[in-house]
Amino acid sequence: MYIDHIRLKNWLNFRNVDAPLSETTYLIGSNASGKSNFLDVLRFLRTLADNSGGGLQKAVSERGGIKKLRCLQAGQDNEVRIEVQLSDGVGENRTEWRYVLGFKSEGTGRQRPIVCQEYVERNGSTLLQRPDQDDEQDKERLTQSHLEQVNSNLEFRELAKFLRTTTYLHLVPQFLKFADRFGTNRLEEDPFGQDFVGELARTPAQTRDARLRKIHKVLIQAIPQFKDLRFARDKVTGEPHLEACCMHWRPQGAWHQEDQFSDGTLRLIALLWSLLNGESMLLLEEPELSLNDAIVRRTPLMIDRIKRQAKYRRQTLIVTHSEALLNNPIDGNDLLIVTPTEDGSVIRSATADEMAMLEDGLSPAEVLLPQICPEGIEQLGQFR
Repeated sequence: MYIDHIRLKNWLNFRNVDAPLSETTYLIGSNASGKSNFLDVLRFLRTLADNSGGGLQKAVSERGGIKKLRCLQAGQDNEVRIEVQLSDGVGENRTEWRYVLGFKSEGTGRQRPIVCQEYVERNGSTLLQRPDQDDEQDKERLTQSHLEQVNSNLEFRELAKFLRTTTYLHLVPQFLKFADRFGTNRLEEDPFGQDFVGELARTPAQTRDARLRKIHKVLIQAIPQFKDLRFARDKVTGEPHLEACCMHWRPQGAWHQEDQFSDGTLRLIALLWSLLNGESMLLLEEPELSLNDAIVRRTPLMIDRIKRQAKYRRQTLIVTHSEALLNNPIDGNDLLIVTPTEDGSVIRSATADEMAMLEDGLSPAEVLLPQICPEGIEQLGQFR
């Protein structure tokens, strides 16, 4: 299943947005323009569809409540609205989905978020439309979406399953290296990689070893003096570890555990693992961090090759402003530009002129990065 369009109203930076997504979408923009907030709507839907302790109330409270979630430019319009358009299959087997959720503060008492619109459509047929008669008789029902309720989402459960399996990755190598010092305090979806080694341990051995062999082939080319990669458990405590062998003056080299890896090595391993792991939508936040530019330049090609070899070509949304990563012949239809305005940030596709330059051989780094430079950026050199 793929998300074809996302439409947002009063969501954080965005007053009104209609953004098309492709199989691999690159989202670029200046700092604080709203790139991460756009990704966050998909994390919000993940929590919303979680039937094991998630839901609307948790998704909103995790973001500080509606007052912090609602766009500052919304004025008197107090509704936050999310719409996703999805598709699955091709040709005669193609199924098209549409999910809409509008919510606002209940206005009294605890000021909880309540559903003011929920709509599910499949191939043009309406499966759910709320508020309905039952909601009118029992207002408490509006504190939950039907997406989170297994008793209510039978007809569109595959949609809920897709949304709650979205994977977000913004690996922080220090969390992985020093996970024991942070204890059990981690976000449920573990976006920063604190439980990355634990995830390796929970993966069936045959699958884990096959993936590590593929990652090994990349590391041989990307990491100087790298020789081997393996999963192992401490012989005394049984704790899982990721180990790498690097060559030096000793003939057999030396084995190191993950807390001795470089930040770049850890991020590259986690990136490759995420691309190989699962079929859900993958959200990558600045995958270029800590990596050598030579590796970053080849990241789009690497992502494409891994997808071609996979059984299922998982949809990927990448947030970046890396010149090295965007210095590639990326299809102009795969690019979205986030621009702040006085009426909230907007998201646009490449213009006809920009598309023409891309088709003539210029890279997105040459065509689009100059468009997202903040005004007066030259003055930074005069700071005192």
